[in-house]
Amino acid sequence: MLLLKRSLPITVMLLVAILMAACGSSTSTGSTTPTATTSPSTPTPTTSPSTPTPTTGGNASTLIHTAMVTVSGKSATILTNAQGLTLYYRTSDTATNVCSGGCAQAWPPITLSSGTPTSSTTLPGKLGVETNANGQQVTYNGHPLYTFASDTAPGQTNGQGVAGVWFAVQTNLS
Repeated sequence: MLLLKRSLPITVMLLVAILMAACGSSTSTGSTTPTATTSPSTPTPTTSPSTPTPTTGGNASTLIHTAMVTVSGKSATILTNAQGLTLYYRTSDTATNVCSGGCAQAWPPITLSSGTPTSSTTLPGKLGVETNANGQQVTYNGHPLYTFASDTAPGQTNGQGVAGVWFAVQTNLS
């Protein structure tokens, strides 16, 4: 048990180092095709009670929810996927450089196989779709959206601030 307690911080540090290395070199080309759609409903933060599992592809990942969580010590309204997992954006993403390949294993992109993204609440920003190395990736105000493999339950924000470029998507993101 003592060995387990001592090895946990080392394991976490190794995971962060691997994630930082994987996220530093992804490049791709693509075109941006904004398709903004929000579905009006009661603007009350909600989360889904279903079992959280990161999903990419298909229409299961197209419904975006919101939730109130603590981010960097402050209460914030963030975007979540249909399973209630926190959605993130990467500040270093550009039209030709998104998290893909090995990076996308740690940061699974929210993608569509068809249709348009919708929200269970009215959002101040716009959901859209961008064609990039990940396929049809869902965006919020132009930022490609991802989950974080280390978030295993609704309300977790383990990816907040990772490598100084990953942040939880707050509804006021511009």
